Amino acid sequence: MALNRVSIMGRITKPLEMRQTPNGVSVTQFSIAVDRDYKNNGERETDFYDCVAWRSTAEHICRYFDKGRMIVIDGKLQTALWKDRDEKTHKAVKIIVDNAYFGDSKKEGGSAQGAGSYTSYPSTPPPTSSPKYKQESIQEPAEDFPTINCDEDDLPF
Repeated sequence: MALNRVSIMGRITKPLEMRQTPNGVSVTQFSIAVDRDYKNNGERETDFYDCVAWRSTAEHICRYFDKGRMIVIDGKLQTALWKDRDEKTHKAVKIIVDNAYFGDSKKEGGSAQGAGSYTSYPSTPPPTSSPKYKQESIQEPAEDFPTINCDEDDLPF
């Protein structure tokens, strides 16, 4: 058995495009830019990773993300080999996206591009008048349980 999992966070580098296979399966290909944790000569270097998402994951990404948006993806690495016209072999490594998550909040004005001031998605507290959300007071436990006196050495854990 082998383990092949990747979790990575970065910004989408180009506008997303949804495509369909001849069988009608949704697919999108995109790349993300990920800054390295360290600086080289005072500047951060950036790595670019190619990603592919299929079916409902592709539809979700194309619906809710755009160029410049921070995305967190979870997936697996896949290698593809091919030969060009000159019979030279090439290799490409892509991340096959299983899940995609928001890495930032939606930018004010609806656009997710570039840096700027971000606001959180609105959250509304549950209504207090609804019996479903009625807050109950915590009561002290009943004194029905006997107290057991024992040494710590007697405990099975």
